Amino acid sequence: MNILEWAFGKRMTPAERLRKNQRMIDKAIRELDQVRVKLEKQEKTLVGQIKQSAQKGQMGAAKIQAKDLVRTRRYIEKFYGMRSQLQKISLRLQTHRTNEQMMQAMKGATVALGSMNRSMNLPALQRIAMEFERETAIMDERQEMMDDAIDDAMDVGLEEEGDEVVEQVLEEIGVDLNQAFGETPTGLQSEKAPEGRIAQAIGGPSGGGGDPGDDDLQARLDSLRK
Repeated sequence: MNILEWAFGKRMTPAERLRKNQRMIDKAIRELDQVRVKLEKQEKTLVGQIKQSAQKGQMGAAKIQAKDLVRTRRYIEKFYGMRSQLQKISLRLQTHRTNEQMMQAMKGATVALGSMNRSMNLPALQRIAMEFERETAIMDERQEMMDDAIDDAMDVGLEEEGDEVVEQVLEEIGVDLNQAFGETPTGLQSEKAPEGRIAQAIGGPSGGGGDPGDDDLQARLDSLRK
């Protein structure tokens, strides 16, 4: 402790000063509330006294008590206004205090992030990422090989069993068909193909109404034969 702190007290930080002022304002608000409650009780008492004085016909005392009642009510209103102002100041101090805490938190986070960035080894991180990728690829290949081996082991005899099931189903279908329609004939006679027509030679006998040129040619051939 130096001489200044011994003479004038320890120097407070802004956060400590805010907390101190906040406590002072809260204390003042509590005191105002206590005084206001007393004045409200006094107001009720004055109202009762005014009624009693009026019933007894003591109008002078009733007027004096009425003035005290008006004065008390005005002070109650003033205390409400003062409490509102103190509450407003308290909220402002609380806002500044919250901002100060947020700044301190951001400052600490900034220092922590800077320390982490300085301590971070990017080449080592890249090497770890590459090793992770390689090991993941190896694991995927081994898993694929294991899956293929398991599939091959499960498929042993599967084709033979499938053929047996198909034959069994076909036999059942054949039995059902025989029961429904009876036995099917073993052979069917094929129909004979119709005989084709025999082509006639060119120049053979033909019906009437031939071409005149053809008739002339036929007549010349007949004359040569004679």
